[in-house]
Amino acid sequence: MRLIVSFFALFLSILLLQLSTGGVSPLDALSGLSLGFSTAEIGVLGSSHFLGFFIGCWWAPRLMGTIGHSRAFAAFTAAGAIGLLAHMLVISPAAWAVMRMASGLCVAGCYTVIEAWLQAKVTNETRGRAMATYRVVDMSGSLLAQLLIGVLAPANYVSYNILAILCCAALLPLTLTRAAQPETPSAPRLRPGLPLSRSPLAVAGVLVAALSSSSFRMVGPVYGQEVGLSTDQIASFLAAFVLGGALAQYPVGWLADKFDRRRVLIWLSAATILASGITIAAQEIGTWGVMGTAFLFGLTSFPIYSVSVAHAHDFTEPSERVELSAALMFYFALGAIAAPYTASLLIGAYGPPAMFLLISAAHALLVIFGLLRMRARPAQRHTRYIYSPRTSFLIGRLTGRQRDRDP
Repeated sequence: MRLIVSFFALFLSILLLQLSTGGVSPLDALSGLSLGFSTAEIGVLGSSHFLGFFIGCWWAPRLMGTIGHSRAFAAFTAAGAIGLLAHMLVISPAAWAVMRMASGLCVAGCYTVIEAWLQAKVTNETRGRAMATYRVVDMSGSLLAQLLIGVLAPANYVSYNILAILCCAALLPLTLTRAAQPETPSAPRLRPGLPLSRSPLAVAGVLVAALSSSSFRMVGPVYGQEVGLSTDQIASFLAAFVLGGALAQYPVGWLADKFDRRRVLIWLSAATILASGITIAAQEIGTWGVMGTAFLFGLTSFPIYSVSVAHAHDFTEPSERVELSAALMFYFALGAIAAPYTASLLIGAYGPPAMFLLISAAHALLVIFGLLRMRARPAQRHTRYIYSPRTSFLIGRLTGRQRDRDP
């Protein structure tokens, strides 16, 4: 309880931030459909979010070093709120793409500040509990954000205003806390070649995880509407995906620590292909069938990022952990930038099943590559499986020491 109280301001800011920024993606997709945006234009909005996210990941540590944690957090929150409020003032896909870049910038910047603050305050004794609470709060906020879409009317100023209010509210706990601001950590060097030299399979896994997750979360509302779901059902559809991913973390972590992680990765990808096929077939068996397959898809695809990251860390020295985590986040951002636009083009050209055919093809390639890598070298493990949030380049600082504990 003391831990929760001591970090209450940070955790409350995370929850409010997730409610705001987690809700804008599906709301934009549904609003774009009601305003006559093409499927490709809606895909561009998702890609723009991750472009802003990448810029924020790179820029945030440097801005913190210049103006401090609280002011940097305020600046990024303001960018997110402005992007939300401006939506219904300018009805244009191009303008909305710029606004979504502001939302992505807000997410990356705010999480960088929060994680830097957490890193400075936790000790070896409290790190595990702090990270566990952090993950629960973050995942709970993401789940609630999807459900929030069920009560927000698309293409409505009030809906965007509510999200903007939540974004601004996230500013209050952190800026009003009486705790002293920590010293600014140095920004990790971005070394994209590091994970490629340590584990090419991990990089492939991260890219495929980005394709699966960003396609589903950014273009999923388009898929839902195409198969006949109502707005509140689309909210449940997206929430089922997040819930499945959350519940999968512990059992998959146990398997990843007990068996060869490459085998776990291969079986997860094979299961995702199966889940994608069932999802396509479930269009004909009603709403509950579609919901169940979304849960199954999250259950199989969501943990792939964390398994890939854990596999990469098995071949990395402790001194390289932060830079490795930053480089893997870089690859995730690259995959997430390209995926929503590609998925939307395929849906527009070939119909709703095309998104899951794209995802299945990517996972099939990952299975083949995983089998080839298993023949290239023996398994190696000296780190624990850790659920890795895809939040900022600084997340490696929080998880690094946990990885070196015995499983």
